[in-house]
This record gives sequence, C-alpha cells and structure tokens, in this order.
Amino acid sequence: MENKSRCVWCEKDDLYRNYHDNEWGNPLYEDDKLFEFLVLETFQAGLSWYTILKKRANFRKAFDYFDYKKIACYDEDKVQELLQDAGIIRNQLKIRGTICNAIAFMKVQEEFGSFSKYIWNFTDGKPIINCPKSMKDIPTSTPLSDALSIALKKRGFKFVGSTVVYAHMQATGMVNDHVEGCWKRD
Repeated sequence: MENKSRCVWCEKDDLYRNYHDNEWGNPLYEDDKLFEFLVLETFQAGLSWYTILKKRANFRKAFDYFDYKKIACYDEDKVQELLQDAGIIRNQLKIRGTICNAIAFMKVQEEFGSFSKYIWNFTDGKPIINCPKSMKDIPTSTPLSDALSIALKKRGFKFVGSTVVYAHMQATGMVNDHVEGCWKRD
C-alpha cells in the first residue's frame, strides 16, 4: 500500500493516507455515513480537513456516534456540554446547525424514503467520474454543488454552502476527483 501512487494531498501522514485509501471517493449510500460526513464537513468549514480527521473519534463520542435521531433532540444543556468539549470544534453556530441538520435530514428521509435516495438523485444515482490531471484541476465547487446547496438550504439545512457540499460529494463518492496516476482513480 505504501508504494502506491496517491493524490498529493494525502501524503502528509498515515491518517491522511488511510482516509484517502479507504474512504475518500468511495460511494456511500448508507444514511448513517452520509450524515456523519455532513456533520464533519460542516465543522470543517474554515478549517483543514486534517484537523477534523484528528478529532473524528472525539466527534463520534460527543455527537452520539452521529445518531441523527438523538442529535435532533439535543436540548440547551447538551449544546452547553458540547461547547465545553475540547475534543471537538467548539463553534456554537455549527453545533446548533448540526441539530437543525439532523431535523432536516429526517424530514428528507420521510419525504424520499432515505436521504441517500434524495442526494444521489442529483447525480442520477451514480458517481461523477472526473479526470483531473493534478490538484489544481479540482474545483472547490461546481454548478451541481451550487444546485444541491440551494436545495439543501431550502429544506432547512445549515452550513451547506457550495464548497461544503462539493467536499461532501467528494468524500462520499458522489464525485470521483482522484488525480491522474492515483491508484484509486479507476
């Protein structure tokens, strides 16, 4: 595995390499995992993804292993508890946004049967395979992420700007942006 050619961004250390090799760009259709990445991408806004990966285990514990049904019921005491948790990003707006997103997530599930069916409908149910030659060829947003961002905001989601949505699409395999020469591209 160590001799494989990878996207340049993941060469920092084993944490990044493992994430790249085992998760990034793999199509996810399970609502639980899609919600987890939605939470993580929300907290990543304005920070490095590496920071989020280092705190991922803490996020799991703090947010009840991303159980959106529990998160939707968080009260003010729980918000205050999370604001004191040094293991996560202690941003009040993002914490409250996560609660809103859990509620909106369940509403989408009720309407469409699953969040996965809803979100994957934007790509006709299959990954978009891009062919970037290098990292500079990878956009931070696209017209599709713009449209999905607008649709999510209309449904009550918070912190889902186009850049966050595009990162979510990459992380969950809706978009394959592995660069030319990376072993995961194909």
